[in-house]
Amino acid sequence: MRYAYGVTSALLLAGSALTLVTGFPAGAQVAQNDQSEMRTVVPRAGAPSSFADLTQQLQPAVVNISTRQRVKVQQNNPFAGTPFGDLFGGGQGGGTPQTREAQSLGSGFIISADGYVVTNNHVITADGQGEVESITVTTPDGTEYPAKLIGKDAASDLAVLKISRPTAFPFVKFGDSRKARVGDWVIAIGNPFGLGGTVTQGIISAVYRNTGSGSAYDRYLQTDASINRGNSGGPMFDMAGNVIGINNAIFSPTGGSVGIGFAIPAEIASPIVEKLRAGQAIERGYLGVRIQPLSEDLAASLGLPKNRGEFLQAVEPGQAAAKAGLQAGDVVVKVDGKDVTPDQTLSFLVANTSPGKRIPVEVLRNGQRLTVQTVVGKRPSEEELAQQSFDPEASDDNPFGGNSQQQQQPQTGNVLQGSLGIAAIPLTPQIARQLGAGEDAKGVVITAVDGSSDAGAKGLQRGDIVLSANYVNVTSIADLERIVRQAKTEKREAVLLRIQRRGQPAQYVPVRVR
Repeated sequence: MRYAYGVTSALLLAGSALTLVTGFPAGAQVAQNDQSEMRTVVPRAGAPSSFADLTQQLQPAVVNISTRQRVKVQQNNPFAGTPFGDLFGGGQGGGTPQTREAQSLGSGFIISADGYVVTNNHVITADGQGEVESITVTTPDGTEYPAKLIGKDAASDLAVLKISRPTAFPFVKFGDSRKARVGDWVIAIGNPFGLGGTVTQGIISAVYRNTGSGSAYDRYLQTDASINRGNSGGPMFDMAGNVIGINNAIFSPTGGSVGIGFAIPAEIASPIVEKLRAGQAIERGYLGVRIQPLSEDLAASLGLPKNRGEFLQAVEPGQAAAKAGLQAGDVVVKVDGKDVTPDQTLSFLVANTSPGKRIPVEVLRNGQRLTVQTVVGKRPSEEELAQQSFDPEASDDNPFGGNSQQQQQPQTGNVLQGSLGIAAIPLTPQIARQLGAGEDAKGVVITAVDGSSDAGAKGLQRGDIVLSANYVNVTSIADLERIVRQAKTEKREAVLLRIQRRGQPAQYVPVRVR
């Protein structure tokens, strides 16, 4: 998982003391709009003074999961490329791949009397690439059972196991996470740091939390119950004893719990678990687009409200979006009648649409709202996506990555230098050849960037070609200056530039006007 502000996230592979909270103090007051009226807030019926009875019922179904795996690692051959390289089995390509033993430790829970167990995929796949040799499920009484992998799904980070020995097991059931509300009590049971049968309590801090990873399942229940490494795959229970979430990750600068844990909601997990248990393939919808959230700067460049819709940076040729006529630069605002928002992302809506289904997709293009009918494609596997040079799910506020390289400071005195912090020259056929662009390419070439400007912060640099601004093709410096002046007249805070860099696909970058 990737988070803003440079805060490290951690998957929970690998205690805190149980604190009992009694709820609001009797007679707590909440002020109304009319300050003369006060309403008494009373603890909800059933607010626990102890979690002991509930824990006693649920804990027997929560298990420890440990695995032994073989992971391939590349060994460096210091003699590669020399006459002695073959002596070490590496030839000219470096060292021969070796295998090492790896272990993982996490939590899980039994969902049927015949021993089906749910956990996270990353618990049974070390480093995402381990070959499982053995899986051991340990129940709270210390009994160890061998288990086999029934199915796994990397995209949702879920896996289903089956305990091999026939016996009757205590089990728990999934609840309805759609009914979860911020402030509801929850308890988490798992094996943090390998400490079996640890119980922590807290409340739901947020529902449908989007962490910014851009994945198809970036929708979590957030809790302040202490979650640590080793809690992965363990259940989050509501006060009725139903599993409403599967503990998955934490938000932490240290790797330990800071009171921000994330759980996969039951409404997402339960259908996938049932398919894995039945041996069915998990099929997801796919458009073949590269998306970017509608950030403040991007929204300002388009004259749109922020956080409503998602921006298409690129459309993959031959895929569903391209066949439907979607274009780079479109802003998708609705999918099959559902609004695209930070809590209901384009990736989520499309992934949860059946492949082959025909749906309307509403977009904004050049200030016009239009609807295109799209036949949803089938999402490739995570392995296939990883092998593609085009990443359809990537989302980054800095499309070129990294910070700008400080260039010589452009002299102020014209529109581009004063408003955007860049200097530019016309793109001639000779310059186009030098930059790896076709001789018929049109645009202007950036020659310098003010490192203190927003253009510098966004990563623009010398040699970038500006192809268009606010969707208008740029063929001269005068074209770009005119568009910048118009944006300032319309009181837009940013201009949307389409930038071509050598060896990379064209990218849209919103640059604030100063």
